[in-house]
Amino acid sequence: MSLDTFMREEARLIILKALAEQQDESLGSEMLRRHLATFAIRREREWVHDELRWLAEMGAVTVTVAGTILIATLTEKGARHLGREIAIDGVMRPSRPR
Repeated sequence: MSLDTFMREEARLIILKALAEQQDESLGSEMLRRHLATFAIRREREWVHDELRWLAEMGAVTVTVAGTILIATLTEKGARHLGREIAIDGVMRPSRPR
């Protein structure tokens, strides 16, 4: 697996986890970009937009356009991936609960 592929799969998992932590399970792309930076994934907003669109295509999130940002909202499928009930190819698998 290439470093780029590993980073994208990890970023997708981090995004899903960040959404799940929110009361309304939604965040804007700029907030997600800043959140990813705390995990040493420093990319431009367009890169985050590409990942959000990919997650939307997989059914893990819904995306709403709000001006120049995208608002991502966790879906049932995304939540099931985080709960380890299903696996979405291309998204890192979450760790088992301790």
